[in-house]
Formats: sequence, structure tokens, C-alpha cells
Amino acid sequence: MFGWMGKVARIDVSCQSLTIEEPPIETYGNYLGGRGLAGHYLRNQCTFNWYDPAMPLLLFTGPLVGTPSPTSGRMTIMSRSPLTGTVGDCSVGGNLGTELKRAGWDGLIITGRSDRLIGIEIIDERVFFADASGTAGNSADALSRRLSERGATAVIGPAAENGVLFANIIVDGHFAAGRNGLGCVMAEKGVKYITVKGSGATAVHDPVEVKAASEDVRRLIAASPALLGPCGISRYGTQALFDLTDIRAVMPTDNFRKTRFSEAPHINAHAYQERYKPRKSGCRGCHIRCKQRFGAAGTLPEFETMSHFSALLCNDDIETVVKAHEICNAAGMDTISAAVTLACHAEITNERLRPDEIISLLSDIGDARGLGKELGRGAARYALSRGRPDLAMTVKNQEIPAYDPRGVYGMALAYATSTRGACHLRAYPISHEILRKPVPTDRFSFDGKARIIKISEDANAVIDSLTACKFVFFGATLEEYARIFQAVTGLKCTFQDLLHIGDRIYYQERIMNSMNGFSAFDDDLPQRFFTEPADRFPSGETPPLSRSDFLNARSDYYRIRGLDNQGNPREDKARSLGLSWKA
Repeated sequence: MFGWMGKVARIDVSCQSLTIEEPPIETYGNYLGGRGLAGHYLRNQCTFNWYDPAMPLLLFTGPLVGTPSPTSGRMTIMSRSPLTGTVGDCSVGGNLGTELKRAGWDGLIITGRSDRLIGIEIIDERVFFADASGTAGNSADALSRRLSERGATAVIGPAAENGVLFANIIVDGHFAAGRNGLGCVMAEKGVKYITVKGSGATAVHDPVEVKAASEDVRRLIAASPALLGPCGISRYGTQALFDLTDIRAVMPTDNFRKTRFSEAPHINAHAYQERYKPRKSGCRGCHIRCKQRFGAAGTLPEFETMSHFSALLCNDDIETVVKAHEICNAAGMDTISAAVTLACHAEITNERLRPDEIISLLSDIGDARGLGKELGRGAARYALSRGRPDLAMTVKNQEIPAYDPRGVYGMALAYATSTRGACHLRAYPISHEILRKPVPTDRFSFDGKARIIKISEDANAVIDSLTACKFVFFGATLEEYARIFQAVTGLKCTFQDLLHIGDRIYYQERIMNSMNGFSAFDDDLPQRFFTEPADRFPSGETPPLSRSDFLNARSDYYRIRGLDNQGNPREDKARSLGLSWKA
């Protein structure tokens, strides 16, 4: 077998046992790896509660991981989300995926519940269970540093142990498997950490062709100003997006009541560069190197964190943003959800949070102390408990990222249709609506967006399954990656073949969500975006979204995706994709 290792580890932490599964090649061909293969294994348990011992925590690599393919050092972690109840997953960087492949595994399926806090330590084909009771309450960053000599690490912090529903799993100290509360699933199983060290290699069918195809991708990346240009992501990290969202008046401000922050020009990426003098780092196998590190172990916040802890909270203090990022990273909790929940609280109480209050409340959330315990349930639950559910800026109970949908209509549709709740990465229309890549689209129109979002969702499902980084596709396309996939695995594959697989992966997620009661009712946005205008510069206000236009676009999406008019999967479409029907 080329590209894949041919083995999946089933780990039951209740009895501390290991069972080896060898999936047939057809399963690999149908789901690739990463997000696709994880979804395949989640399907039969998807209706269990996230805290059920039988609910699996899935860690899966893809066929390109451990090969010379550009940006292949990623993997997927998946389970049912404690925050949303939907499919919960995240593509995460670092060394974990590569080390798991080197150890001889395509994935881990972790079930059960340990009666004491443990660590799972993997060295090649051997799996050990260590007593981790002494690490209870340890911060994610400190524990990661302590375990680093044992290989790649995945750890949880106090937030997960304390039941924060947006708790993350932190990989290699500063890569967050975030947004869905996957840290809570790991904590519920009694697993504090996972370490992996491997000594093997991934077999490649045609190394010469892999090298040639990968070089083509690198040339396309080099030609992309958004990636390697003087103001691109390689230079400033994702913070490069800050000025763009400000200039185009789509920067969520004051809990999404406004879309321009007057202090934004003074706290942009350049300001962070001047103050912290960061050095570049990145995921394994990536030469874009979008991560920015400073000092002994500090990391600068990503764009969404940077934007939400400043504009969304009306905070103009850079040091507070960096400190908020550090607290979230140490506690192991999602920065987007934390910031939106604080903004919701600020609007409900009609108070502007001071910098010291932001820091204090974040610490309280991580420790489940006082008001922090309520805020740790997320914006939707907190706002409902205060009788103001309308002030929670969420979709499917997941907090909305740092792009206001009134100024990017494709994003409005993508937030609503995302299978994991409000997510900018499922379809990432920012690429064509804000960055104008690969071609610009009218960001104030729903025309054509339903088909674009569907195709982008399929493509990103493939990217998360191979695996690769979405940023690469500002320059390259799945055409180049189909060539790499074929060279790695020896399986004939075209661009259209990959999109068909992406359709299957995404439809499987829609089926699982439908089995858990999700429908068109949940594919929606907060009413604020349909009733309140936003800022627009320099030509005045951006009007609210047209409710009828949005519903028409969503209806078009359902038709193109092969769903019924209530957003539910259809048996004929499922069977045409080779998927078993939920009944």
C-alpha cells in the first residue's frame, strides 16, 4: 500500500486495550483519510451523546501526510461536538499527523472512559497507558513543553477538565484543534495527553513524479501575492487579513453591531511586528510558515483572535489581545468562542469591558469560577439564560468568526450551511470575496454563491482529508493535488474524482447532523444581520441582508447539494454517492 499505512488503532481507555483494524483499500479510496475517514468511523456512533463512553475521539492522518507534498503536515481530530451537537472536527497542524504516520498508523479511534486521569503514549506500533493524575490542572502550554521529548503532543488544559464547552485540544504547544469543544470529549474519557513518536516512513508509488508535481505547486505558491507577497501571509501570518477586513468594512465590532473599528489602523499586523519582532515558524512540511513566534515561547494571535479581542470588544490595547491569546492557549480554549461570548455578555450588561476585565473573565472561564462558569457554556446558552438569545452571535450554537456576513454574502451562506456551526473554513469564500482569489465575485450579491459554496465545501473536505493547508489554494488547485495524490498512492485520480469524494464526505456529515435533528431551522443566521445595517466606508451604511434573498440562496444550495427543501438528505442522493441511508 502506498500513501497509507493500512492500519488504524482502536484504543479503549476503559480497559486500556489496543485492537488493530486494517481497512480495505476501497474504504481509503472512498474517504481518503483525515476528515473523510474520521467521518466514516463516526457515522455509526454519531447519535450518541458526546459524553457517552462509546462516542469515539478520532485522530486521522491522510495519504499525503509524511510525504514531500507541500503543506502535508496536518491531520483531523473529530467527534460529536459538545458545543453544537453537530459533527465536530478540526484540521490541525504541527507534528502530530506526521509522527502518527511514522509510527505506522493512519488513525486512532479512542473510546471508553478511564476511571483515573491517564496519558496515551505511542512509540511506533506500541501503545502505552501512563498515570497522569499528577498532571491534573496543568496548563496546556506547560504540559506540552514537559512532554516534548516524547514526540508530538496533543494535550488538554484546565478548560477541558472544568467543562468549558469550547475547550480545545492543543497540539505541540500552540496548534489548536478548536471551535467545537473537542477538548471536553478528551477530558470526558479521562485522557490528559497523547504523545506520538515514530521511526518509519510513508511509502510513495512514484517519488520522482511526487517531487515534480510538488515543485509545480511551490511555483504557484511563489506567484501568489496573498501568500508570498510583501504583505502576504508568509510575511505577516493570517494577521495580513486585518487591514483588508477593516478597509472593506467587514470587521465585526461591538458584538457585530458595527463593522468598522476606529482604532484598527493603529493595531494592525504592522503594529504587532514593530512591537514584538516575531520570527516565522509553521507546520511540518510547509514553507509558507504563517505562524509568528516571539520571545522564548510566545506566539502572536491569529487574525480571528486578533480581531475579536480588539474590535469585537472595542479594545484598542495590543498587549491585552496578546495576553488574552496566551490565557486561552494555556487554558486550552477557543479564542473565537471566548471573545464572542464576552462580547455577548458586554452587550447584555450594557458595559464596555476594560482590558483588566477581559483578562479576569477569561481566567474565570478557564477555571470555571464565578461568572466564568456560565460564560464557559458559550454565547448561545449564556444569552438564553439571561433572556436575550437574540444577542448571541452564533450559528448552531457556535460563535461567528471575524467576518461580518452583511459585507460578504457568500460567507453569510457558508456560515449557515456549515456542518460544524458558524465556520469560515468550510467553504472559505473570503478567498474570492475579499482576497479576489482565484477570481473576484460580487461580495454584495447572492448570485451564483450557492453553487460556489457547494463546490468549495467539497474541495475543502478533500483538502482536510488528503491532507493539505487551505492557504495553498490561493495559488494551487485540486488539479495539482490530484496529480500528487496519484503519484503518492498509485491510484488513478482526476480533479473531478476528488470533488466527487468531497461531495461524499460532506453529504455524510449532513446525514449525521440530520440524524441528530438538524434541519433548515438550524441553517440560519442571527436576526441582527437581517434587521440592522452595518458600517460602510466611505459610502455610508451597508444595508442588512435581505431575508428573502438569503432564503432563496439557501434553497438553491439545498437543490444543488441534493437535499430536500428542509435541508435534509435524500435517500437517492445518498445512495448515488455510495453512502448507506440513515434509516
